[in-house]
Amino acid sequence: MRGLTWDHPRGYAPLDELTRLDLAGENPYGDVPEPIGWDRQPLEGFESEPIARLCETYDVLVIDHPGLGAATDALVPMEELFEPDELARLRAGTVGRTWDSYHLDGRQWALPLDAATQVAVARPGVDAPRTWPEVAEFAKGTRTALCLGGPHAFLMFCALCSGDFLDEEEGTRALELMSELLALADPAVSLLNPIGVLDAMTADTSDYCPLVYQYTAYPLAFSDAPCWPGRTPGSVLGGTGLVVSRRRVGAIRATVRAHLRRLLSEPVQSGLFPAFGGQPAARSAWRDDPAIATLEAAWIRPRFPGYIALQERSSALIRDGLLAGVKARDLLKDLHKEWRHA
Repeated sequence: MRGLTWDHPRGYAPLDELTRLDLAGENPYGDVPEPIGWDRQPLEGFESEPIARLCETYDVLVIDHPGLGAATDALVPMEELFEPDELARLRAGTVGRTWDSYHLDGRQWALPLDAATQVAVARPGVDAPRTWPEVAEFAKGTRTALCLGGPHAFLMFCALCSGDFLDEEEGTRALELMSELLALADPAVSLLNPIGVLDAMTADTSDYCPLVYQYTAYPLAFSDAPCWPGRTPGSVLGGTGLVVSRRRVGAIRATVRAHLRRLLSEPVQSGLFPAFGGQPAARSAWRDDPAIATLEAAWIRPRFPGYIALQERSSALIRDGLLAGVKARDLLKDLHKEWRHA
């Protein structure tokens, strides 16, 4: 069997370890009829490579939920692989809205494998602010970075708006704050993706980032995302799920079921995954995490066909506009125009 995941240890190390144990014939996490050979794609592949095209080559894929809308014709819904009571049990064991992020048009298209959302991160010993007004003041005296690379300028904007980015007041306030913070932040680090930002912070180039996707393996202090006064933390759900390609499912149905059951089992999610740098989707693995409230409340992105390209265009528009000093209301008008044409 062939599988595709992403090329960060969080994405491949636990999967490779399971395959190693399978090939050694001594897997304590349970036997499967046939191992999976896992290939890797860059993190940016979630945005650049359509899932349906990848399904022509792979049997099982690790995917991000925004790409589902254009891919369902190439996928096997989980209702064709598992009975309703088993799906209900699996759902009950996942954290936050990870399960719901893969539910579309009345079907469950993926099983949550990995959970993540944007949270605050600081170097150890740095006391992170709790509200956005406090962040703006804090950044005046602290080495701060944002995370605006790739789609993340738009995702930060959405988090600040709690997903209601079409509201003029919410959108303007969010863009004004982003402009203020970028003027105070490290410009080079702020244009990186989450891995780049966290690498830079680990190397002691910045002390604080108010909103970045969590990678628990880094030696940094993660906490709930900042909130607007009187509100819950705003964040955009990330993480990954497991989908099954239709390309030859009839021949491998039992093998696929065995792999999915094992990957979502408690010993693998709460034991093997953390031990090998993974970030499980099991609720039990997040129980004591300091950013659990943010993860539980995170917003699910749209999943209609064409959303990913729109997300990229919107992010570039925000990033370029902030760097050029475009007024928030003018920038918001351009964003709304993009979405009206979607």
